[in-house]
Amino acid sequence: MKFILQISILLLFLSGYSQEKEQLDKQAVQFTAELLELKEFFQIPGLAVSIEKEGTVVYQNYLGLADLEKSIPVNSKTLFPIASITKVFSGVLIMKLVEQEKLSLNDAINNYLPTPIVADSILVKHVLSHTSQGNVGEAFYYSSRFGLLTKVIEKAANKSFSQVLQDEILTPLELTNTFLLKDSTQIAGMARPYVLNNGIENGFIEYGFSTSAGIVSNISDLARFNKALDNNTLISGNSKTLMFSSFKNTLPYGFGIFNQTFEGLNMVWAYGQYDFYSGLFLKIPSKGLTLTILANNNLLSDPPRLIYGDAMSSLFVLSFLKNYVFNYKHLKLLENGKISNQKNIESPQFFRKKLLAQALSTSFMARINPKNLPLSIKLLKIVFTAYPDYLEYADLNLLHTLTFIKEAVFFSGLGDFNDFDIQIENIGEKLLQNEPNNPYANVYLGSYYARKGINEKARFYFERIVNARNFDTNWYTREARNWLNQNN
Repeated sequence: MKFILQISILLLFLSGYSQEKEQLDKQAVQFTAELLELKEFFQIPGLAVSIEKEGTVVYQNYLGLADLEKSIPVNSKTLFPIASITKVFSGVLIMKLVEQEKLSLNDAINNYLPTPIVADSILVKHVLSHTSQGNVGEAFYYSSRFGLLTKVIEKAANKSFSQVLQDEILTPLELTNTFLLKDSTQIAGMARPYVLNNGIENGFIEYGFSTSAGIVSNISDLARFNKALDNNTLISGNSKTLMFSSFKNTLPYGFGIFNQTFEGLNMVWAYGQYDFYSGLFLKIPSKGLTLTILANNNLLSDPPRLIYGDAMSSLFVLSFLKNYVFNYKHLKLLENGKISNQKNIESPQFFRKKLLAQALSTSFMARINPKNLPLSIKLLKIVFTAYPDYLEYADLNLLHTLTFIKEAVFFSGLGDFNDFDIQIENIGEKLLQNEPNNPYANVYLGSYYARKGINEKARFYFERIVNARNFDTNWYTREARNWLNQNN
C-alpha cells in the first residue's frame, strides 16, 4: 500500500510538471511571436531576453544580430551597456552601506560632496528616489542628480565606486561578464550600437560611468544578480523591501528602482536608455517572475517614455504581462487594419493600456515613417470613444502622445489638425492643478499654444519652466528659453 501511495504521488507530481511545462511552452511560443513582431516594428537589430521564475530560467531567447555588418547573432555571451539599470546596482550599494552603518539615508547629500551644489534640505534619500527637484520629497522627476551618489558611496566606503561595486557585488556573485565601461579596450564581445534614422545606421558607444549609468553586462550575469536579490544575499529582506517600496504612495519610484501597481499587481522595474542601447528589468514579486530584455538600439525604452514611471506604456511589458501573468492568450498585442472599439471583456483597463501604449509608440515611430500617423490617431479616437472619462486615466504619457501627434502632423506638412485640442487643454490643466511646476506638462502646453500662435498662453507655460526653483537645466528648459528669447 505504501509503495502504491508513493507511485500515486509521483504520478501526480509528474502530471503537474507536465501541465506546467505545456503551459510554459505555449506561453513561450506566443511571447516569441510578439517579440519578433515588436522587433520588426521598432527595427531593433538584436535582442536578448530572459524570464526567471522563482530563481529558475523559464524563457531565454536571442533574436537578431549583435553585428549587422559581420552577421554575428546575439547569444548568451553578448554584452550590452545597460545604461540606467546601473541604478539598481547603485541602490543595492547604498542599502549595503546603510546596513553597515557607514551612511544614513537621512544624511544631507552635501555632506558627501567636495563643495555644496544643492540645497542643504536635500538628503541622500531624496536623490536616491528622484524626489530632490521642485518641492523636495514631494514629487518625482527623474534627475541626473542621481549621479551625485557616486561621491556618497566613495566617501562612505572610503574607496572608489568601481572598487565598491567589485567588492560588494561583482566578486561575491562571480559576475565575470559585468564591468564598468571605461574605454574602447573593453568592447570585445559587445553588441554593436545602432540608431534608426534613414534606415538602421551605426551608432557609437558612450564611455564613462557613475551611479547613474555605465555598467556593461549580459543576460546570464543579470539573471545571477536577480537571483541574489530574490534570495536576500546582497542586502537583507528589510532593506530590499525599503528599496522596492515607493518613496510615497503617490510616487512611482523607490530607492534606485521604479515601483507601481496595476489592478493589485505590484511591479518593480528599471529601464536603461542610451542613444544606441536600451534595456528593461522588471520584477513581479508576488509571482516570483522577472523579465530582462537588452537591445542594441534605443527603441526598447525611448518610444514608451518610461521616464514618466509607467512600465505599462511599454508594449514589451504588456506582452510579458498578458502571456505570463494575466494569461490573456486571446488578446492580440498589436492592432492593425480594422480595430474593434469594444472594451476587452477580460480586462477593460488592460485593453485601454494596450491601445494607449500602441498609440504612444506608433506616434513616436511616425517621425521615422509618417505612415504610422493615421493608426495612432485612430487608436486614440477609439480610446476616447470607448473610455470617454479620459480625465480619470489621463497622465503625462497621454499628453505626450497627443502633442507629439500634433508635431508629427505639422512636420509632415499635412496641414491644419485640430483633433484632440480639447483633450490636450483639459489634460494639461488637470496635471498642472496637482503639480503647477511640472516641466513636462508645461512644455507640452507651451509648445501646443505656440504652434497655434497663441503666444500669451505659450509664454505663461514657458515662463513657469524657467522661473521654477530647484530644477536642473534640461531639454525643456532650453526649449522654453529659446522660445522666450525669440518672442520677447
